[in-house]
Order: sequence, then structure tokens, then C-alpha cells
Amino acid sequence: MSNKDTGRSPFLYGLWKFLANILAAVIFRRRFLRNEIKNKKGPFVVIANHQAALDFINLIGAAKEPMSFVISNSFYRTIPLKCIMPRLGLIPKQQFQTSLADMRKMKQTVDGDGILVIYPAGLMSDDGTSTPLPAATYSFLKWMKTDVYMAKTIGTYFSMPKWRKGGIRSGRTYIDIYKLFDKDELQAIDADELRRRTDEALLFDAYEEQEKLLVKYQNNDNIEGLENVLYICPVCKKEFTVKTRDKSTIYCEACGFEEKADEYQLLHKTSDIGEEIRHPSKWNALIYSLVKGQIERGELSSLSAKVEIQMIPDGKRSFERVGDGTLTLTADSFVISGIPNCEESELCVPTASFAALPYKPGKYIEIQHGDTIYRCLPEDGRVVIKFINMIKIFYEINTAEAEKKKAGAAVAE
Repeated sequence: MSNKDTGRSPFLYGLWKFLANILAAVIFRRRFLRNEIKNKKGPFVVIANHQAALDFINLIGAAKEPMSFVISNSFYRTIPLKCIMPRLGLIPKQQFQTSLADMRKMKQTVDGDGILVIYPAGLMSDDGTSTPLPAATYSFLKWMKTDVYMAKTIGTYFSMPKWRKGGIRSGRTYIDIYKLFDKDELQAIDADELRRRTDEALLFDAYEEQEKLLVKYQNNDNIEGLENVLYICPVCKKEFTVKTRDKSTIYCEACGFEEKADEYQLLHKTSDIGEEIRHPSKWNALIYSLVKGQIERGELSSLSAKVEIQMIPDGKRSFERVGDGTLTLTADSFVISGIPNCEESELCVPTASFAALPYKPGKYIEIQHGDTIYRCLPEDGRVVIKFINMIKIFYEINTAEAEKKKAGAAVAE
């Protein structure tokens, strides 16, 4: 797609690309393992794993031709440079929900011989592993009817942990770009093979990668904020008793379980109780399993919290407080009460398509309904990750049930 068709400014895009390349070299110390799109012209789609908020910095310089990045609508609307954003060829999209207008913009990019870049997981990693992929990802790739390349980023999670306190942590990162599907092959393979190969390419565990590479990142033993993700003790199973101290120690104030992070951000047990959990990703997997068990046994069916509600006023580029209310999650919806000037006393947002939600550990959750984004800040920020775990689990359970019904219907036919 031409710059004229996208509204992209060649000058501004070139400047953005130049600055991104500097950051990629200096801050992320990017190294290409492969780069099969360097001299390739569109049309094609690039799918990429999402380890950190600025993953696009490492990717934008990979191709000589301009690329159209699909980004979060919330991120797009809150960037201060309002007049510049549309001139970069960016495509804002509601996370985990895709409108027909969004689909048309992406398809137009490919149909116009452009290069479309998407991050199917939708969110950067919170524990070093990928957010589950929305089910629509696989049919979307087939619908594009073009070659698909994979851009696998390694190491940016440690440069920008989502839970961190402080700035970017400089250290070596890698990016491996290769063809995942030929357009003709993509149309021919069955759904199971498409899902398997896509998942294999996109899903990751940054701590497993770190065990092999052992890359040092600036301030990497500082795990302050990680307690907002690892909120359940793996020994006594109590919630919100996990704390951090002295920057590198994480412990349970209820039972005394304790671990200390090394320079590679790997954990080592320093208490007399419990088993060592070397990777925070494994600790979080245990939490996920515990919560899923509670939901499946009927012990946990909903979650509510008192929240401050923020919205983006018309003509503004930042969230502002509009009132206080209550946020409630059930297996099929979010209910937000207390929104000023709302025609109904409660706003119900179905969650069938939500594989996760935009959020900041310990701070807030964002829910988009139509064109409106509601940022909810719980009084106790520690509950944010519990909401996120539950929405992931509800999505997993609901998706499995839908696939089971689909398989049963197919057998009946």
C-alpha cells in the first residue's frame, strides 16, 4: 500500500525508523539471528511474540520497506503526539476485540501490497510467558491470503519487565525473522496444523531462554514489583502475603518462604521451607493452576472490587478520574457500576472474546466497550492480577467448551 493510501509521511516514518534503530542498538543491543524480510517487498504479514512494551523498536528497522504496525487503541489514543501518530501508518485496534472496520484496514494494507505487523498475543508478558492467543488469530491468518513471517524476539522481557519499578534495563536482545507460512501452503493446511505451528512460533518462556543464554541486564536482580504478579505463596497458598525487600528478595510474610534473585533474574531458595522455584514463570503457572482449580470446583465464580474509574475526555490524550464504582467479573461478563452520566446504573461488557485485558500489575485494568475505554483502578491494586488470571481461565474454559460442542456437532452430522 502506498504512503498516500495509508496517510503515512515518508519523512516522519523515516525519522521514526532512524530513532528506533538507535534505541535498538544502544538500549536493546539488538542482534539479528535471521532477517528474511530485509529486502522483501509486500504484500506479507509479520506476526511477532510480545515480550515487552517496546518490542516494535527492535522490529521497525528490519525491513527497508515501510511497515504498518497494529497497536493498542488505548496506547494510540494516549500518546501525546496526536498529529503525528496517523502519519506513521499505524493501525489502532481494540485489544482482544476486532471490529469490521479494524479488519478492513488490515486487509487493505495487504491488498495494497503493504507489510502488516501484528502481535497476536495482544499484551506484553507479565511473568516471562506469552498471553494465550485469541482463537480468531488462526482464521485471520488464512483470511489475509498472503505469506506470513515470524519475528521472534528474545530478551526484551528482561529489558522491560511489565512489573518493574524504574526504567529500561539495557542488555543483549535478539530477533529472528523467518517465513512461517507460504501463502499457498497457508490455504492448504488444516486448522489443527495451522494452530500447532502458529502456537509453536509465538509461545515462549523467557526464563527457559535465559537459562540457555545467561544474558546480564542492567539492574536485573531488582525484582521489586514482581509480588504484584506472584501474589499467592507456593507453600502456604495464601493470597497477597507475598512481598519483596532489599530489591532482590521475594518472600511470604505468612509462612516465611523466601527466594533471592541472581544477576540473571533466576530465583534461589533462601528459606528452610518449600521447594525452590527457579523461574517466576513456573511460580505463576502454579498460581494459575490453583485459581483454575478453585473455579472448576465452583469455589470461585466471580470477583468484585471497589475501583476508581478513569476515562479519556473528548479532545484529550490522557485518562482522567470521572468517579468511583465497582468492577465485577463473572464467567461471561464484566459489570462496571458508578460511571457518571451513564444511561444505565450498570454497564455490562461481555467477555467471550477476551483472552486477557490491558493492565498494569498492582495498578489498573482497562476495559473497552465500543469506542470507550474504562480504566479501573482497584483500591487494593494487588487484586489486578487476580482479575487477569480469572479472565484468562474463563476464556480457556469457555473456548474448550465451545470446541467440544463443535466437535460433537460435527460427529452428529
